[in-house]
Parts: sequence; structure tokens; C-alpha cells
Amino acid sequence: MALASANQDRLRTHFSSGPENTHNNRWDELWREASFLPWDRTHANPALIDLLTTRTQPLASSDPNPSLGAPAPSSASPGYSTLPSALTLDGKRRRVLVPGCGKGYDVALFAAHGYDAYGLEVSVHAAEAARKYLTSEGTGPGPLEGEYKFLCALPLSLRPKWAARMRGLLRRPASSKQRNTGGVLICLEFPTHKPASSGGPPWSLPPLVHDELLKRPGQDIVYGEDGVVQKSDREESEDALVKVAHYTPKRTHEVGIIKGVIRDCVSMWRHKADCAEGERLR
Repeated sequence: MALASANQDRLRTHFSSGPENTHNNRWDELWREASFLPWDRTHANPALIDLLTTRTQPLASSDPNPSLGAPAPSSASPGYSTLPSALTLDGKRRRVLVPGCGKGYDVALFAAHGYDAYGLEVSVHAAEAARKYLTSEGTGPGPLEGEYKFLCALPLSLRPKWAARMRGLLRRPASSKQRNTGGVLICLEFPTHKPASSGGPPWSLPPLVHDELLKRPGQDIVYGEDGVVQKSDREESEDALVKVAHYTPKRTHEVGIIKGVIRDCVSMWRHKADCAEGERLR
């Protein structure tokens, strides 16, 4: 934990010395130097690998997760029943977008499982590293990391824009009469345990943040004086993304395990118009 805290302090200092509109350049500086990339853990997030490879066994941990907004083990919903297969009924490959893809590990992972995968990066040097990785020999479905530190890497002021953009990018249902034909947003929620007062990046990201952002995408959410997100009684909008799966995974990166307890969560979301009432989680 001491090493993790030191890395977080160094990362926070790197970004706090400049305004938010310089953050893209500061990420690019880190990728250009390539000597300090603490988010790149050189192997896959087991939670994402399990989601893609496990179709018949439970994915959720049976242990309680004390993170704000985490599901109780008894109410957790498995993700494999929600994740669409790589091929449509007519044999076309479904498309996957990985924003903030880093070296492209997730792109390779989804592609290895048959999806038509694409990655986006704000850093030209990260994109170059991804191209190099994706064209290197040995790239495949083995120990590949999920670059899941995307939303937590954004300043809090950009979170509503993130939600609106995810809503806009996510494929909508083919028609108002056809459910479960749209896309699925997969969120690996981290760090759920970090105190909000500690700043970032990465900024504290308990599951409740996703709940509040996605029920009215594009609108601001409320934080308390301590910086902790507040649960609101706002009704969801017609263009909301609704949660269809949520669980604490059985496996994750060591950094998401605090005192032996897995604190990361996996959530999956669809367009409101794409879900029957019984398919969504409350």
C-alpha cells in the first residue's frame, strides 16, 4: 500500500500543477517518457477476463463489499447473462469501443474473443504504444490488462460530459419494439475505496457515482462538503442508461483488494428504451 500511495501522490502532483485544460497534454507527457505508468499493471484485470470467458459459472464474490453503492452479495446480478455474444444472428461481428485504451490491451482482449474492437486515446504516444503492442508477435487473449482507469482519471467537472458521451456512443435498440438489440456499457468501478478528500487522479469512484451520472446523463451530480457523492431522489430521464448487471467480481487486480476484501465492482448498462422493466436493477 505504501508504494501505491506514493504513486498516487506523484500522479496527483503531476496534474495539480496545471489547469484542467492541460490534462490531455500531461497524460501525453507521461506516455512519451514512459518511465512512470502506474496504471499499466502488465497483466489483465481478472474481472474483465472472467466476464469474457465465463458463461456458466457465477462471477460475483460471495463476500460483502463495503464500498458506497456496491451491491450486496444476495442482490448481485451476473454479467454473463447480459453481455452480448461476439456475433449477431446474421454472423456479423459486434463492435466494441475502448475509450482511454492505453496500450490497447482491452482492444486485443475483445478482438481475441471475436469482437470488432476499436480503441481511443487522447495521447498520441499512447496510441503509438498501442499500435506497437497490437502488431507485436504473441498478442493474444492471455495476460492482458483492462485499462479500466478512465472515468476515475477525469476531473469531477468532466464527469457529466462523460455520461452524456457514453449515452451518445452506445448503440440504441433497432426499434422501439425490439428490446435487447442495443449496446451495453461495461464499467469496471475503481477506486471505490479511496477517500474523496484525497483528490486525484485517480479520483474516488464508488459505484454510486455511476448511478447518479447515468440516470440523467449530462447533468451535474451533488457532492457533500467532504467531496463524497450524494444519493439524490431525482427521477431518471427518458434518455437514461439503466443498470442491468452489478456485482463484486471474484477476482480483480491487487490494487482493488483492501485488507483482503475486493472493493472493485462491475456494472453493465443499457439504454432505458432497450430494457424491459424486469431486466433492470434498482
